[in-house]
Amino acid sequence: MLNYFDPNKDAFSQDLGTPARLSEQHIALTIDGTEISVPEGTSVLRAAALAGITIPKLCASDNLEAFGSCRLCAVEVEGRRGYPASCTTPVAEGMNVTTQNGKLAKLRRNIMELYISDHPLDCLTCPANGDCELQDMAGAVGLREVRYGFDGANHLDAETDASNPYFSFDPSKCIVCSRCVRACEEVQGTFALTIDGRGFDSKVAAGQNEDFMDSECVSCGACVQACPTSTLMEKSVIDQGVPEHSVVTTCAYCGVGCSFEAQMKGDQLVRMVPYKGGDANHGHSCVKGRFAFGYATHKDRITEPMIRESIDQPWRAVSWEEAIEFSAKRLKDTQAKYGRESIGGITSSRCTNEETYLVQKLIRAGFGNNNTDTCARVCHSPTGFGLKTTLGESAGTQTFDSVMKADTMLVIGANPTDAHPVFASQMRRRLRQGATLIVADPRRIDLLKTPHGGKGMHLALKPGTNVALINSLAHVVVAEGLEDQDFIEKRCETEAYQAWRSFISEARNSPEALEAETGVPAEQVREAARAYATAGNGAIYYGLGVTEHSQGSTMVMGIANLAMATGNLGREGVGVNPLRGQNNVQGSCDMGSFPHELPGYQHVADPAVRQRFEAVWKVRIDDEPGLRIPNMFDAAIAGTFRALYVQGEDIAQSDPNTQHVESALTSLDCLIVQDIFLNETAKYAHVLLPGSTFLEKNGTFTNAERRINRVRKVMAPVAGKEDWEVTQELANALGYPMNYSHPSEIMDEIAQLTPTFTGVSYAKLDELGSIQWPCNEAHPNGTPTMHEVDFPIGKGHFAITDYVATEERTNRRYPLLLTTGRILSQYNVGAQTRRTENSRWHEEDVLEIHPSDAELRGIREGDWLGVSSRVGQTVLRCKISERMQPGVVYTTFHHPGSGANVITTDNSDWATNCPEYKVTAVQVETVSQPSQWQKQFRHFDERQQAHLGLGLSAEPAVTTLK
Repeated sequence: MLNYFDPNKDAFSQDLGTPARLSEQHIALTIDGTEISVPEGTSVLRAAALAGITIPKLCASDNLEAFGSCRLCAVEVEGRRGYPASCTTPVAEGMNVTTQNGKLAKLRRNIMELYISDHPLDCLTCPANGDCELQDMAGAVGLREVRYGFDGANHLDAETDASNPYFSFDPSKCIVCSRCVRACEEVQGTFALTIDGRGFDSKVAAGQNEDFMDSECVSCGACVQACPTSTLMEKSVIDQGVPEHSVVTTCAYCGVGCSFEAQMKGDQLVRMVPYKGGDANHGHSCVKGRFAFGYATHKDRITEPMIRESIDQPWRAVSWEEAIEFSAKRLKDTQAKYGRESIGGITSSRCTNEETYLVQKLIRAGFGNNNTDTCARVCHSPTGFGLKTTLGESAGTQTFDSVMKADTMLVIGANPTDAHPVFASQMRRRLRQGATLIVADPRRIDLLKTPHGGKGMHLALKPGTNVALINSLAHVVVAEGLEDQDFIEKRCETEAYQAWRSFISEARNSPEALEAETGVPAEQVREAARAYATAGNGAIYYGLGVTEHSQGSTMVMGIANLAMATGNLGREGVGVNPLRGQNNVQGSCDMGSFPHELPGYQHVADPAVRQRFEAVWKVRIDDEPGLRIPNMFDAAIAGTFRALYVQGEDIAQSDPNTQHVESALTSLDCLIVQDIFLNETAKYAHVLLPGSTFLEKNGTFTNAERRINRVRKVMAPVAGKEDWEVTQELANALGYPMNYSHPSEIMDEIAQLTPTFTGVSYAKLDELGSIQWPCNEAHPNGTPTMHEVDFPIGKGHFAITDYVATEERTNRRYPLLLTTGRILSQYNVGAQTRRTENSRWHEEDVLEIHPSDAELRGIREGDWLGVSSRVGQTVLRCKISERMQPGVVYTTFHHPGSGANVITTDNSDWATNCPEYKVTAVQVETVSQPSQWQKQFRHFDERQQAHLGLGLSAEPAVTTLK
């Protein structure tokens, strides 16, 4: 008897039907004469598939719960009456199953005949021809003719819904198998689809019989992927035909790091299908990764290098050789005139690990200084500082899958359904299973709508009071004896813990003492603290609403303190989990992008560390940390920092106090920008080097759970070079030799020099699929859960987290607090998503304001609002929203013309200079014309686009407000 069950095999990696809740006990049974053994709870359908026996099916899918509606998978079970559906029938000891005989064959043909009788007989012209499960199953059961139909009673004349820009819904081809409805519920968790009507009148409906675009559908594509016919079909497949081959790669949007099959026809990308073997997404996706890939071939792509002597001149297209020579000469001349420290560079959180590694190596070895920084400076640098201080490692502690064992989720300053939607679907699944949800956020987020077992709590704190809230939660834990003393005694520094306990016990940290500061009722804080501390497994997930504050680093340490105090570290279902924003922001930090750290968070002041790098790089490394991004801006304005190389970041749009940034960029003698489009930063550049998208390169990304995933080239770079090749050529032109022939060689060097990557190679990644660092001799296959036995610093360190109120205060002139965030359909500065149909959902950034604040100011929905802060003014359209609390307004920053960062100040975190985007005091009033900055922006944008010979950017007009 063979045991076919492999406990290490991913349950979702084969089309076997979703397993039931499996136990360790195995069941022996016989299927078609073959004896097998599978875990208790396995369905007969899955057991048969594990044994290599195929049973026809339609309603069953490998990522959905068994349903048993199509009856095509019927089998015979010895000793039982009838023909049970194998997908819903669990195995039993000694069971004898027959999957094929004359009676079953006839039954299946009759069932299939009923389906086909109500289905268009247009297989030759159907866009799914060759990729249709209904067609496949008709052949599998031997159906050759259809003897009857239902004239006048079928739905063959139903109209197609083409409202969604990415897929169409043709109900005439629907067999009402419910797979799309179940995918929307079970996989996505949106519940946007239903079965409307009964019996033969049953049909799939979006919302309340609305068009897909008008319903609550979030266009994740789960329904399209689940559909066994061409009822739900990508418009790209309808236009281009069924793909012929595919390449597995990694999405270049958020920090979830979803794996996709890029499905091709020739050299043309037809569709992106979530890869079921992806360890981060298990075959699920969101609207961005699934559909918004058209930017890669957009007409705005920069396809050849451009140079100019000054930014008021037109661009001149040149060869790669001339552009690299021009750039190198400018950099050399600048250093010769102003000194070695007068130039620097910024790495990209959108580029691969290998490309980021090369940029920081170029700066340290080629420029001869440590003036390197990354966009993580303005998002998660406090995560690195706070977690390194307390836990000893600058990264999250868990896998995403760990959430499925969490009993209570504490979500702080994060909006997963918009910023990390695939992981949010997993969170929703766990909440529906009974987990408790606590959300600490000034704004009401969609995750709170999810049904859950425990009592959901929304701690609607005032912006800027995070540390006060985390201290009050910890105070309750200590005051009510909810600490995990065993964990603390074994795993934490005694002296630091005692000092922290004495501090946190002080009356000033009680919920009652801090209620007026946070705005959260004391009893609500106590209830939340008890729910987290007594949960069994309590997991904390946080986002930029934690880090982008003047006390961002303090808050991260406070989160780690709370996790240690309650013993919620070192196992599945718990942990401290930063939700990283961009696709490779974790990797950009890992690769040594910060001015004080070499790859692997190794400090430049450590002689032993420098010696190792110097031996491989064959050059002396400066022992002094270089300039951070804000320091670069200040030094540029002061005249001491004169040249900057920026790869794949748009600092002119993404960094705070836009006018200060623009002033710094215009002060530079040489700005080299490497990107796929003419972004806002490139408008101030002297050199514009074409970048390559994730579809045009090889490499790796590292997601928010430390998972290293392969990025594989799908198409040739439109400008002829991958980003790492451009950096290498610039290094060689500067006189520092780089001679890599493939990114795998760069990874080999990373592994040689970075202790947490010593076991990483492309060969191992191809073998395992993905690896979570640390991957080394102690952890040869990676480390899914961190800190199981000890911490990298030995014992956990409790840090004192005094609450210091932000300097950004409201007053009579600026009575409201502005906070910022993201929206589902757009990504970061919008350079990619604005060049896709995703703009149908979000054409402009708007200002959300509470009804009471709107009424007080005579503001109506859709009004143009002047938003003024201490540093600037912009104009945004009004959206009145109950999601806000009175006194707080909210906007996104996806459209450069909105000028969201014109009004954010350059207040920053005390430890890392991460900007305080989340707290800006503002006034709001109705206006009839754009701000002065917006007028200048439009004029400058038109001039720069004209210099490139491009059309105007797809921004909403701000010169005429109606």
